[in-house]
Amino acid sequence: MKLLIGNKCYSSWSLRAWLLMRAKGIAFEEVLIPLDQPGFKEAILAHAPGSGGTMPMLIDGEVAVWETLAIFEYLHESYPTHGIWPRDTAARAHARAAVSEMHAGFMALRSTCPMNLGKRFASRDRGAAVARDVARINALWRTARERFGMPAGGPYLYGEFCAADAMFAPVASRLDTYGIAVDSLCQDYRDVVLAHPAYRDWLEAALVEPWILDQDEVDEPALVDLRHV
Repeated sequence: MKLLIGNKCYSSWSLRAWLLMRAKGIAFEEVLIPLDQPGFKEAILAHAPGSGGTMPMLIDGEVAVWETLAIFEYLHESYPTHGIWPRDTAARAHARAAVSEMHAGFMALRSTCPMNLGKRFASRDRGAAVARDVARINALWRTARERFGMPAGGPYLYGEFCAADAMFAPVASRLDTYGIAVDSLCQDYRDVVLAHPAYRDWLEAALVEPWILDQDEVDEPALVDLRHV
């Protein structure tokens, strides 16, 4: 299989699919197509004519899957014993609902605090809409951990690392990048996700990428620039 991804410093959706596959030991060839470069869309379509032309995109022979939730489901069907979703029925239903909510929502957090693994910003008030998003994420994580994760004996939302953890990994990175507070239980979960070996590999590669995108030109001084470009 091949996985087409964008820049590791910025591409939150690419991180989700990549992290799940790496965490679950699913072999794939990584194909990185830099964002916002000439010929970007054409390069994607060269790999998968007739697709949506977006990333991440999973290519498995003649199959091209260009939507993150669809990638998760394709992996679940292709590797049914890998624990892509929680093994317990109730936990799996909750995880799918939480992932769908993340996929479609939290627009204030996503637009105000774009993923940028190369910088750290000072903690500050980022507005009522962002605060509402963070409160809902806090509630989702707490419910998952208390109802499913802790009883299952694992450190992730539903015990074992699964698609839900991959989906929320960019949120964990945003909380860290922008100094956004959550309660102690959710902070512990955030730290576990950011310490995952696969995430650390992604971060290490992100910090040496040569591309700097326009979203770095924000009217906000960074406390720390972590990149080595």
